[in-house]
Amino acid sequence: MVGPVRPQIVLFGSSIVQLSYSDEGWGSILTNLYSRKADIILRGYCGWNSRRAVQVLDTIFPKNAVEQPSLVIVYFGGNDSIHPHPSGLGPHVPLEEYRENMKKIIIHLKSLSKKTRIILLSSPPVNEAQIHETFSNILGPLKRTNESCRLYSEACLDLCHDMNVKAIDLWSALQQRDDWSDVCFTDGIHLSHEGSKIVVKEILKVLDDADWNPSLHWKSMPNEFAEDSPYDPVAIDEKTNVNVSNWNFQKNFEWEKALCISKSSNGHHQFEESAVTNQQGLYLRSRKVFEMTLGKSYQVYEHKCCVFYCCVKKISTRIVFIIKII
Repeated sequence: MVGPVRPQIVLFGSSIVQLSYSDEGWGSILTNLYSRKADIILRGYCGWNSRRAVQVLDTIFPKNAVEQPSLVIVYFGGNDSIHPHPSGLGPHVPLEEYRENMKKIIIHLKSLSKKTRIILLSSPPVNEAQIHETFSNILGPLKRTNESCRLYSEACLDLCHDMNVKAIDLWSALQQRDDWSDVCFTDGIHLSHEGSKIVVKEILKVLDDADWNPSLHWKSMPNEFAEDSPYDPVAIDEKTNVNVSNWNFQKNFEWEKALCISKSSNGHHQFEESAVTNQQGLYLRSRKVFEMTLGKSYQVYEHKCCVFYCCVKKISTRIVFIIKII
């Protein structure tokens, strides 16, 4: 065990979970967002169906563990939905059995602790033409269709409704994009970066809406070792330190509110609240320091703990972290 003990968020499922760190996947995005806040634990197994998942529940989620997860995000169903093979081999699980298996998984996870929360991901759609192009030389005729994914997705969502468990309708969410079949997959089944961004957006939406105490949304969770320190980088005034514990270097927050820029009645640009402003801003030590540093060409704006400047001539925006960025 490595300390300090952080909340655990477990990703449990088949290949869409195992590969969630590939191609800037949704697992890697979550890990970046929750750095210094929670440990993201990957338990993904390519090719698995719900039947295999039930067999290892006690091994992966022992009830006598000292620390139980705060959140488990579960995905099974895509492999279950593959059409049955005449030989009886393969991952297919009949729809009713799939529903019972997912019910067993939910019951087991609920029994771990009162603090353990659960989110289920339903089966996403697939690009059948891309599957055929990618896998036909390995797996033979197409055995996985968008229609079968829909049936298993609906079964998952119905079960979660009956058991009062949070669920995300990935089958519908991905298809909100007009070009979903072209951009959301790497091979017709597994998610590209564009597909993963949709998954993250939907997960954060559930976490933001959930009435859970404590909240498990990354913006609501404290950073580890966030106290001020004389060892922090020295600010531009050469007299104070810059607490960088809350910096987040994720390039894009496309799954959150975008940085909004509007013009006020006095003609100055103003910045509205967003994930970017909340996460990348730093405490303002001295407004005068910024004004002297940036000069007359820039307008300086305060937003809570954030400081921004706008280059009026180029109508562009940048973020200042005490240290001048050009």
